[in-house]
Amino acid sequence: MSERVKTIEARLREAFTPVELLVKDQSHLHAGHAGAQDGRGHFDVSIVSEAFEGHRAIARHRMVYDALGTLMTSDIHALRIHANTPAERSESS
Repeated sequence: MSERVKTIEARLREAFTPVELLVKDQSHLHAGHAGAQDGRGHFDVSIVSEAFEGHRAIARHRMVYDALGTLMTSDIHALRIHANTPAERSESS
């Protein structure tokens, strides 16, 4: 697991106390992509937390961006977010 993934996971765990969290580094899929030339990565985040209860998708994404803070400008070029509550997660299972 890369240091970036560990850092992303740590910040999200601290902010949301998730019941499920999966962070995938997908930077290798974007090799040669113009946005990847600055060394920042592409990541996919799947997070399930009570903290998202009562928030719409756009607010949940903003919450994740806020939790990641400066990583959004220093380490992350692109971020795909799946943010659900435990109830939503069990409905889709």
